[in-house]
Amino acid sequence: DTIASHEKIAKQFHLPFQSGNDRMLKVMNRHYDSAQYLALVDYGRSLMPGLVLTSDVIVGFPGETEAEFEASLALIRRCALSKVHIFPYSRREGTPAAKMPDQVPKAVKEARASRAAAVAAELEDAFHTSLIGTEQPVLFEQPENGFYAGHAPNYAKVYTAPGELHNAVRRVRITELCRDGVFGVLTDT
Repeated sequence: DTIASHEKIAKQFHLPFQSGNDRMLKVMNRHYDSAQYLALVDYGRSLMPGLVLTSDVIVGFPGETEAEFEASLALIRRCALSKVHIFPYSRREGTPAAKMPDQVPKAVKEARASRAAAVAAELEDAFHTSLIGTEQPVLFEQPENGFYAGHAPNYAKVYTAPGELHNAVRRVRITELCRDGVFGVLTDT
């Protein structure tokens, strides 16, 4: 509520969910379930219609079934996340999970991570595509591969022609997809 009421605070959150399956969340010792996560997402978007969400997901946690993994993919899609960091579970000696039965084979973890990455890439592309034609304030940070790069308040990476833009906030009309973000032209010149 507080963030929604302040115009100068970016309407972008990183809300890790780890798994879209409630049994897996309990096994991971998380103190929330998928319904609580979705309620938070829906509430945030009701207050801030342009809210952009990123998240983390762990695939291949001990005992994760194919159906439980599919629940994570469904949650990624349902939340329309703009970026997802995917982590294949990595066994660490001395942790409770290292002793759990039903360790997921490496090949299965890698395949699930690849499938999750494909879904995440689709959503990230859809997010970037939705920005084409919009005008965004961008905080430019540094030159990058012949362009100047920065971030919009929705955390989209924005590229523009090189110039003296370090630490400048400028208005940019987004014109096309570009690498891991979008390209735009300065409109406040």
